[in-house]
Amino acid sequence: MSRFFILLGGDLIRTPRLEAQLAGSRVIAADSGIRHAAMLDVMPELWVGDFDSTPADLLDDYSGVPRDVFPPDKDNTDGELAIAAALDMGATSLVLAGAFGGSRADHAYLHLALAVRLAEDGTPVVLTSGHQEGRPLLPGTTSFDYPDGTVFSVIGFSELSGLTETGAKWPLDRVEVPFGSSLTLSNEVRGNLRIALDSGRAMLIAHPYPSDI
Repeated sequence: MSRFFILLGGDLIRTPRLEAQLAGSRVIAADSGIRHAAMLDVMPELWVGDFDSTPADLLDDYSGVPRDVFPPDKDNTDGELAIAAALDMGATSLVLAGAFGGSRADHAYLHLALAVRLAEDGTPVVLTSGHQEGRPLLPGTTSFDYPDGTVFSVIGFSELSGLTETGAKWPLDRVEVPFGSSLTLSNEVRGNLRIALDSGRAMLIAHPYPSDI
């Protein structure tokens, strides 16, 4: 197994959970995501992007990191290119660090959709800002290790059929969830959280750390 930790340009804080995800991972930075490297005490093995959003001082500070440079007029985001590089290098799972927040909501949404597609292709993905995590949900049953009281939501990317949530303050038993419904927002973990889905695509968004950490 080879886990790659992809540094993206969104928000990121260092937490014990993030450190555990980083441990033993190979690291690739996507353009301005390099700014997280110092906080995490890591040196990426590759830096990917068009470098149009990286401050000049960081270009100098990390001049020794190998780069894959692309033109600004391209068909993929820097994050997509970094993920593609990780897969080419043998990644079997991915942590997309800095996947939320930042100045580009369109990029953040793409990260969510891309994570679902990768999961469908068999690559496990975690999206994280440190404050919150995203995990794709596909048909089947998935267990999670979040502590009691963790707030979580299930965001449907389609109509959801047979959604079951156990180990939750408000459990669900094989419910049908129309696309765009708020039924599955703001639940809380109570015990061992398990989510099962008969059909559909969704994303679990969990908040394992308070926002003021």
